[in-house]
Amino acid sequence: AYLKKRSFKSLIYWKFIVYPKYKRYMKGHLLDVGCGIGDLLNYYQNSVGADINEDCVRYCKNIGLNAKVMKIDQLPFNNEKFDTVMFDNVLEHISNPIKIIKEIYRVMKNNSYLLTGVPGIKGFTHDDDHKVFYDKKKINQIFEANNFELVKNFYTPFKSNFLNNNLRQYCLHGVFLRNKSIRN
Repeated sequence: AYLKKRSFKSLIYWKFIVYPKYKRYMKGHLLDVGCGIGDLLNYYQNSVGADINEDCVRYCKNIGLNAKVMKIDQLPFNNEKFDTVMFDNVLEHISNPIKIIKEIYRVMKNNSYLLTGVPGIKGFTHDDDHKVFYDKKKINQIFEANNFELVKNFYTPFKSNFLNNNLRQYCLHGVFLRNKSIRN
């Protein structure tokens, strides 16, 4: 119910600002971990979603989207299946994300992209379910420590201390590469 109550402004923000910035890194078969009500699945056709919330998965299926229920820290997919993985606005909800990051790595093909985003200060403090705040240094460290190579960080709509403190939708994003040549 919470996800369905998002504002029209929020929907426009994601569809016309955030997703287009990610689009150049979206390739092949895409997995959206924590797909919610399927906005990205609607945006990118060759995609499947996974979520621990059975109501969200049911909602996605009812509107014709491909989504699967996942257990905590377990993705129901084979090794090296996906060309791109989206993990957007999920990381901050997890106290210890190492297991799910390793699961994401497991289901990604070599040289595939992980696209991730976390809320800024205003967005983080707005949701009582948020557990860990990530700044640029912290988000890069956690993925690099788990065999991902940083490609790019960006902010949406752009880097701004004012928006970070005053706009709930303001986010920091990271594009990471799963590269087999990195230590295992």
